[in-house]
Amino acid sequence: MSDWLNATARRVPTAVLYLAGALPAIWLLVAALRDNLGPDPVKALEHGFGLWSLRFLLASLCVTPLMRLRIRLLKFRRALGLLGFGYAVLHVATWLMLDMGLRWGQIADDLTRRPYIILGAVALVLLIPLAATSSNGAIRRLGAASWNRLHRLAYPAILGGAIHFVMIGKVWTGESLAYLAIALGLLALRLPRLFIGERIAG
Repeated sequence: MSDWLNATARRVPTAVLYLAGALPAIWLLVAALRDNLGPDPVKALEHGFGLWSLRFLLASLCVTPLMRLRIRLLKFRRALGLLGFGYAVLHVATWLMLDMGLRWGQIADDLTRRPYIILGAVALVLLIPLAATSSNGAIRRLGAASWNRLHRLAYPAILGGAIHFVMIGKVWTGESLAYLAIALGLLALRLPRLFIGERIAG
C-alpha cells in the first residue's frame, strides 16, 4: 500500500494540490453568492474558511508521522501549510470586512476582550513568518537549522487554531473536540523528537 501511495505521490504535481485546495473556497463563495449558506451566510462563510484552514494545517502535521510508516508525502507539506494559511487569511478577512464591516473601534475592542478572538489572532500572526519563509530561497538564507527552529511556530499556531475553533461555539461539540484531539495527538507524536533535539543542541 505504501509503495502505491509513494508512486502516486511522485507522479502528482504539487500544483494539483493547490488547485484542489482552492475548490472549497470556490464552492463557499459560489454558495454565498447563490444564498445557499443558510440564514447567516456571513457566519457560514467565515466558519467554512476557518474550518478548512484548520483541516489543511492538521494535514500538514500528518506528513511527518506518515513518513515513519514509509508514506512519503513531504513534497506536499509546504502546499498544505500555505493552503492552511491562505484559508486563515480568508477567515480573518471575512470577519473584518463582512462580519465587522471594518468597524475598527469594535474590532479593537474584540481583540482585547474576547479570548477566542485574541487566540485566533495570535495563531494567525504566528503563521505569517512561516508563510513568508516557505520558499527554498528562504531556507538557504536562514540555514536549515534556523529555518527548522522558526517553523516550530507551526505547533503553537495550529494548537491555538484548534482551541480557537472549540471556543467559538457557545457549547463544545463533538466535532470541535475531535479536531482539538487530533491536534493534540499530532503534537504529542513530536514531543520525543523535540526533546531529543533540544538535548543534542544543548
